[in-house]
Amino acid sequence: MTMTLWYLGRGFGVSALVLLSMVVALGMAVRAGRPLPGLSRSAQQTLHRVLSLTAVQVVLLHVLTLWADPYAQLRAVDAVVPFAGRLHPIGLGLGTVALELVVALVVSSLLRRRIGLRLWRAIHWLAYLFWPLSVLHALGTGTDRGAPWFQWTVAACGALVGAALTWRIAHRQDGTTPPRPAPPRELAGLR
Repeated sequence: MTMTLWYLGRGFGVSALVLLSMVVALGMAVRAGRPLPGLSRSAQQTLHRVLSLTAVQVVLLHVLTLWADPYAQLRAVDAVVPFAGRLHPIGLGLGTVALELVVALVVSSLLRRRIGLRLWRAIHWLAYLFWPLSVLHALGTGTDRGAPWFQWTVAACGALVGAALTWRIAHRQDGTTPPRPAPPRELAGLR
């Protein structure tokens, strides 16, 4: 059973990194204001939400399976207190900080209507921090970090997020962001 938990924990970790990379890339695409080819803006937002929730579940499975695995030596405190881990304290601590940032993103999204759009957006800027922390966590604690398949996976995740960031910056600078629609005439004076 121990080896099963270890393999599951590793698999969930790699899957979480891939899903989180897709979530960050889609989030940048949603924010850019132009739908991706073949997806309406609404479909893009829905896909971003569904992938986000799936990624969070996979992250939780990653943490729980490694917590249950005696080989990993993960303690409950390691998931809450950064850099307190016995094995790979830096890499594990970066994962803990990334996990806490993901929790902040999820909680703020659940409370979006109560906290307002401005605060929600400010908290969502943390996605630009949690993603590299997740990559550094994977590189710092992953037992497969030297394996070519893992390096290619991390490189593909980096390329995806890098391409999304480049696309967003280029889109923003070329002036093609669609203008906000004007309010209906009967509401025009109520701004």
